[in-house]
Amino acid sequence: MTEGFRFYDLRAGLGSRDIDLLFPGWSPGDERVLAVSPHDDDALLGAGYALVAAQENGGVAHVAICCDGSAGYSRVQDRDTIVERRRRESMAAYGAMGIPAERVHYLGFPDFSLIGHLGWKLATGQLGTLQPFITLLRRIGVTRLLIPNGYREHLDHTAAYDLGRYDGPQAGDAVGADWGKPSVIRSTLQYAVWADLSPEDALVHGAPTEIRANRALVAPYALEHQIAEALAAWESQQQIIARLLEQRRERDCGMGLMELYVALDPRPKLDYAPYVRLLNSLPPVD
Repeated sequence: MTEGFRFYDLRAGLGSRDIDLLFPGWSPGDERVLAVSPHDDDALLGAGYALVAAQENGGVAHVAICCDGSAGYSRVQDRDTIVERRRRESMAAYGAMGIPAERVHYLGFPDFSLIGHLGWKLATGQLGTLQPFITLLRRIGVTRLLIPNGYREHLDHTAAYDLGRYDGPQAGDAVGADWGKPSVIRSTLQYAVWADLSPEDALVHGAPTEIRANRALVAPYALEHQIAEALAAWESQQQIIARLLEQRRERDCGMGLMELYVALDPRPKLDYAPYVRLLNSLPPVD
């Protein structure tokens, strides 16, 4: 299926069959891609094409599920069994996409509450997200990070976005020496699950704000059928997923179906050069 993928840099106006356009400097055989998934199905819904493309180009795909699924019951009688049920469904869904159970990782924080668990040590004395997340990144040796849309989707999505963009770079820092050997992430992509992305990147680059993503992947129709079949494994979530599958039809661009991302630098270097030019252009101050 590799030959069916098309990759795009939407800001540069470039398209290619080369995954380098999505993951710069891609090194087959030495790439480990981790999708940070707020809830169990989000990574497949928003970054499923990218995970498959990574695997078909010599990478290894992992998923880190942040929340435990405890609020995801649509019937009262399922309340006490929903967490375990969703785990079984997740293993089946990701397994159908070639991601085995040992590469599906659970952080286990409660639904609708992830934002209150960001950080290292919480006011309650409990450990927050920082240590288990960095430990996971280092143990895997993650080279590429996929993080969810942090703009007007869901509170847990915003929290998972912050987790990825702030804690992700810490995996390569000389901190938490007993959390594993530092491992540098080479690039980060933000993916959209169902809501529009922030206009920030478009505004910064002077692009139309209706084109908010700066990267795209167009996948063959057969892959969308495969993902739809995998999503059916989440029987407990079918009311929600049925609506999202209907919405996904809008991704059809005539060549296949698209997945949209924002390539971002979670630690942009401050460029002093324009400030130097500006200060030297101003009238001298005596």
